[in-house]
Amino acid sequence: MGGIHILIPAAGAARRMRGIDKLLEPVGGVSLLRRAVDAARAARPVKLWVTLPPDAEARRAALAGSHAKPIEVPDWQEGLAASLRAGVRAAAAQDATGLLVLLADLPEIETADIARFFEAHAKAPEAVLRGTSQSGAPGHPVLIPARLFAQVAALTGDAGAKALLDGETVRDLKLPGDRAVTDLDTPEDWAAWRARTGL
Repeated sequence: MGGIHILIPAAGAARRMRGIDKLLEPVGGVSLLRRAVDAARAARPVKLWVTLPPDAEARRAALAGSHAKPIEVPDWQEGLAASLRAGVRAAAAQDATGLLVLLADLPEIETADIARFFEAHAKAPEAVLRGTSQSGAPGHPVLIPARLFAQVAALTGDAGAKALLDGETVRDLKLPGDRAVTDLDTPEDWAAWRARTGL
């Protein structure tokens, strides 16, 4: 099917939330996971994949009606690499030209930000693209071109694709403010963010 696919890794346990499922926390009237899915879908990817752990019924329910394609990850406890492997295999099987990895816990990423990656990929389909803050701090999303799918499919552990991308010339896309680096991993992060944004 070619084109860009989007992967939202949502198979993690969010252990630093101390028993709270952060992906189901409400943001603007919808769960954090659904917000990410809706922003991604509005960018019109060829396919939108969401990795899930087994028995994640509440997360699966958050996808209802979104047209996102869930991928169950039985080895989810290994960490982010398990989701990345599942995502690139699904994308490669449909001849995707790139896979945009959009972390679900980035509450400020907008569809317009995602669309910038699509535009940049059209101009440089072999390049690795990475979102940064306005000041240049590296963050997410990250677009992985098809030429790296085989290497990503061999990753292990919880460090994601960092080691692989460290050996690449990465093209940075500056996103407004701190959108690319605002992730919410603890109850304290959530409280501070809500106090700042009112959401």
